[in-house]
Amino acid sequence: MQFDPFVIPFNIGLYFILFYVVFRCVIWFRGLSRPDKLRLQRGFFGNAFVLSLKEIFLESLLHKKILKTNIRLGYMHMSLAFGWFLLIFFGTIEADIFGTKHLNAPYKAIFFRYFNPEHGRMGFEAAYGFLMDLILAFILSGLILAISKRFYSRVVGMKKTTKLKLSDKIALTSLWLIFPSRLLAESFTSGTYGNGSFLTGTLGSWLASFLPAQQMAYPFWLLYSLSLGTFFVLLPVTRYMHIPAELFLIFMRNCGIKTGDKSGTYTEVQTYSCSSCGICIDACQLNFSAGITNIQPAYLMKAIRNNDDVSEIANNCLLCGRCDQKCPVGIELSPIRMIQRRVGDNENVFTNIYKGYFRKRLHNIPEKSNGQLSYNFLPVTDPEKVDVLYFAGCMTHLTPSIKNSMVKILDASGVKYKFIDEQGGVCCGRPLMLAGMDKEARELINYNSQLFWKSGAHTLVTSCPICYKVFKESYYLGVEVLHHSQFIKSQIEEGSLKMNFLRKKVVYHTPCDLGRGSGVYDEPRFVLKHVSRLEKSKFDDENSLCCGGSLANLKLSSGKKYKIAQDTAAELTKGNPEILATACPLCKKTLSSATETRVADISEIVAEALIVTSVKRNINKQVSSIRELANI
Repeated sequence: MQFDPFVIPFNIGLYFILFYVVFRCVIWFRGLSRPDKLRLQRGFFGNAFVLSLKEIFLESLLHKKILKTNIRLGYMHMSLAFGWFLLIFFGTIEADIFGTKHLNAPYKAIFFRYFNPEHGRMGFEAAYGFLMDLILAFILSGLILAISKRFYSRVVGMKKTTKLKLSDKIALTSLWLIFPSRLLAESFTSGTYGNGSFLTGTLGSWLASFLPAQQMAYPFWLLYSLSLGTFFVLLPVTRYMHIPAELFLIFMRNCGIKTGDKSGTYTEVQTYSCSSCGICIDACQLNFSAGITNIQPAYLMKAIRNNDDVSEIANNCLLCGRCDQKCPVGIELSPIRMIQRRVGDNENVFTNIYKGYFRKRLHNIPEKSNGQLSYNFLPVTDPEKVDVLYFAGCMTHLTPSIKNSMVKILDASGVKYKFIDEQGGVCCGRPLMLAGMDKEARELINYNSQLFWKSGAHTLVTSCPICYKVFKESYYLGVEVLHHSQFIKSQIEEGSLKMNFLRKKVVYHTPCDLGRGSGVYDEPRFVLKHVSRLEKSKFDDENSLCCGGSLANLKLSSGKKYKIAQDTAAELTKGNPEILATACPLCKKTLSSATETRVADISEIVAEALIVTSVKRNINKQVSSIRELANI
């Protein structure tokens, strides 16, 4: 027997999805810019292709990243993805070796037992049958977890799963039916012919003992074909489009293509690559601290795919980067959210946030003239030539103890520096960027850049992680940009700063923009270990919690922000530290109101150690002066 009508649904679905994926990839390729097209072409014949194959195997099939963070969830995904791959791979080999001819049509491998019902009685055939049953059992174990997860997510260690639209539910049901229908089809066939291995053979013998196995086999072969065909046909219009899209995304990423400032082919591929796995939901503090469960990236990606209004979802986010860090696909979630913020009208954001900042800081506001922002009210300065510029930034000026501590540290270091915004100045531009006002932000960046260039400095130091990130990524200054923790570390290593060990028990909170946003983890810890007893917490480095005070969230109430701060502080102070240290003025301000534990910036702790040595130096100077007078 070479063909049977029941394979038609499978054939229709298979050839449809193959044609669609090729067609979609061609459209995506044509939508790329010329430089990105060249990157892809070079990557196909270069190292990027090999790296992509490796990543596809480790992440798309084995789900290595998920396994590291959640072994049960990782096993579930791996058993379905890698198991299905093994079933197709070894099934194709089985059809080629044991079939009537080589190079069979795809359906021959998928429905091999139907067309070769007496296969697997002894010898190598039996051993191969055992392997195929083992792979099927592996897949079914993951399927049981997947079904359990849908109804009770804590089975796989998740607090919540994503909501599904109707087409997703139908596709999911068809996916759930694929492997049980194969199991029953092969088992009834094995029960009819008295063969099969430990799974299909045992189940088949039992079923044949009280059911008409020969008559029951065909309906389940048909159900198997229908389930596969339905899943393939629905794949392009459901979240399962992530399966082919993710492969293309991995290749694009390894070729050096990145998310830009505007929506394009790469962001579209990333959007389709989201599997709505729900990992970002569990990672989001708005979910588990503020009770907001409908704005996480999984819902944003779904809304973008469905062409829904995403303004509410896009703006209600801390942009802390926890979801970016946890995403198993590596989608650049925060940049995509920023792009969506730029789509709408954000004039109200400018009015409510940006003007409010200037009123607080400078008792004045920039006004628009002919569509342009004007900063004419700010003093025009001609800074002296120095080696180091210190830029405190908005929040540091609103947290003066940090600013004063940095002045002490800079004085003690002996470097020739200039406090560039000591009398006030324009912010770095990040609030405008967060509001989606890129044009206005660029005008502000140009204004600031002129001030920096005039100084001739080779190093720019800032106390604010937000300023640090913007200076590094959005300015073109030609100088070394350092966060003050990096500057302090360099001065310690050079021997310019002498400090006493304070012997205080300290736990460190990694600010979002400094850690996940800029990759600065080691320097703050180096400094704290130099002056204190630094303790570990469950939320160190990449897993750090957001303080809740993020300037990025335009919707969150002060009450919910305070709740996030309370939860963060409570987690970090479980070990009863004497000081909760951070490296961000905004984090310090936010956390200070949410805990009785002392909250201090790294610069304050270092300045505290410097005060002791400064007193000693003053005493020594006074003693020397007395001795000199005595000699006279």
